[in-house]
Amino acid sequence: MKETPLSNCERRFLLRAIEEKKRLDGRQTYDYRNVRISFGTDYGCCIVELGKTRVLGQVSCELVSPKLNRPTEGILFFNLELSQMAAPAFEPGRQSDLLVKLNRLLERCLRNSKCIDTESLCVVAGEKVWQIRVDLHLLNHDGNIIDAASIAAIVALCHFRRPDVSVQGDEVTLYTPEERDPVPLSIHHLPICVSFAFFQQGTYLLVDPNEREERVMDGLLVIAMNKHREICTIQSSGGIMLLKDQVLRCSKIAGVKVAEITELIQKALENDQKVRKEGGKFGFAESIPNQRITSFKMEKASIDTSSIEEKAEEIIAEAEPPSEVVSKPVLWTPGTAQIGEGIENSWGDLEESEKEDEDGNHEAVILDTKMDTGEEVSDIGSQDAPIILSDSEEEEMIILEPNKNPKKIRMQTISAKQEKAPSKNPVKKRKKKRPAN
Repeated sequence: MKETPLSNCERRFLLRAIEEKKRLDGRQTYDYRNVRISFGTDYGCCIVELGKTRVLGQVSCELVSPKLNRPTEGILFFNLELSQMAAPAFEPGRQSDLLVKLNRLLERCLRNSKCIDTESLCVVAGEKVWQIRVDLHLLNHDGNIIDAASIAAIVALCHFRRPDVSVQGDEVTLYTPEERDPVPLSIHHLPICVSFAFFQQGTYLLVDPNEREERVMDGLLVIAMNKHREICTIQSSGGIMLLKDQVLRCSKIAGVKVAEITELIQKALENDQKVRKEGGKFGFAESIPNQRITSFKMEKASIDTSSIEEKAEEIIAEAEPPSEVVSKPVLWTPGTAQIGEGIENSWGDLEESEKEDEDGNHEAVILDTKMDTGEEVSDIGSQDAPIILSDSEEEEMIILEPNKNPKKIRMQTISAKQEKAPSKNPVKKRKKKRPAN
């Protein structure tokens, strides 16, 4: 599905707002969106929310053979996925130019900056090393994917614990978390990406652009930096020419933002570790209580129950007494009764064909009733009146009379089509006599 392009009116509106130093979400020019970090039940699983942009990070490890040129170093692997759940424009199973660019930038930011001690991942030199794999899934796209992905990757790596191993001769023993506590990774520093969007050929600058601002920007500058103000990587895209003063100003702003985000990451890790040690509840279900979809929760409100009886009595006194409705049985024929009054059909209007069938059946029942009541059931009030049972067009009927043998009668009703055609001959009833013994 192709991305819906911005109209000219939206584009002009956004550019005019940027010229007036205003943003759609109410932020100032150098303001960063709120960052929220939540951890899963397993080590190395986290969700980072940068405004409405959400990224899920998951770290896993396994023992593999090392590379031939680096036999004493572990392996780091990063993978970012853009699914259609995040935005309809992303195509599954196909690496777009944006995805390739983001993966390369992540590798330069985290692997080439040597933020993780890869030599500590070696178990047996030249034979067994740890391969650390970082999988990042974009859950919702609202701009600035690279910043959210870099924060999610470094937070997941800091939160991850690998199993402990021991080497005795040529045997490598891998211990479960129940046998030995997992070992955290050796991390030297925390590189974090900060994005800057330029408009009108570098005239205007915005920090942390959202999705609509990215559509109208002329260029993007990404600076990866740690809290010690060491630049790990820098990348400019969009084909705009930046001056030295502009790059220096962006680096100063990035240093302030990185220091704030690093402090937030450390506090989140400390809180999660404290909760796990105390044995409290942790995980996504506890860290995101307002977004549960399997339970309904309402805020508790205090209720004054001191004068409930008085209020109830006032309400009962002011209310009108209910109307006494007694259903009366309606006697249609002997042996049958109906409680209540008949109600019209509420199933909507019938079609013409259904109406004709219903009218025809109704007329046939009326004629059949007239025939029966006129000849056989003329004396309804008497107790010795015969009862005729009829279901189909032509059947054998049994007349029940006291102190007499039952007689069989064959009845024939008039169908709807015969009723419509005028007939001069009256409908006659045929009787079938039983042969004398």
